[in-house]
Amino acid sequence: MYNPNEAKIIRESSCGYHLIPIHDEMLSHREVELVGEVDADSANALIRQLRYLQREDPGAWVTLYINSPGGSVDSGMALYDVMQAVSCPIRTVCVGLAASMAALLFVSGAERGMLPHSRLMIHDPLIVQTGGSALKLKAVSDDLMETRQIIARVIAEHSGKSMDEVLAKTASDSYFRAEEAIEFGLADQIITGLSDGE
Repeated sequence: MYNPNEAKIIRESSCGYHLIPIHDEMLSHREVELVGEVDADSANALIRQLRYLQREDPGAWVTLYINSPGGSVDSGMALYDVMQAVSCPIRTVCVGLAASMAALLFVSGAERGMLPHSRLMIHDPLIVQTGGSALKLKAVSDDLMETRQIIARVIAEHSGKSMDEVLAKTASDSYFRAEEAIEFGLADQIITGLSDGE
């Protein structure tokens, strides 16, 4: 099975030819990726990379490419907090789909670009655990409603929309093509060409 993390490129130096992981080459150009599910592993990997890039150059831009169906709210919010805390401005680029928690991460970029056929999807957090006593279900429900407010507040802050407007959209799965995302304040531009640093 193909593993993109094992893809390598050939570099020539005075010592000969070297195989370098493409991931390392991208990192040297301040480019990182969120591909696949948002979970503890993917979020922590990106957190480490962002902290490293901040140490290397606290003011230089970082580009985060996103193609993800979303995932864990806790892991995603940890990554979101680090994205807001580092001094490096972060440019987010949606390639394919940024859904659920991945959409929130995309929307939080200092600059937000989408490829022409990419899409965003926002919705309320989902219940991942059911069953148990009435008190347990109430606790889960209360936590879910609080999380719903937090997510809506973050999207509202970064989109310029009101909480009511965001909550109306997140009440069901709401998909946005690039033009629609720009109109709703979720993205800034459509990217038609990728160049160094973009």
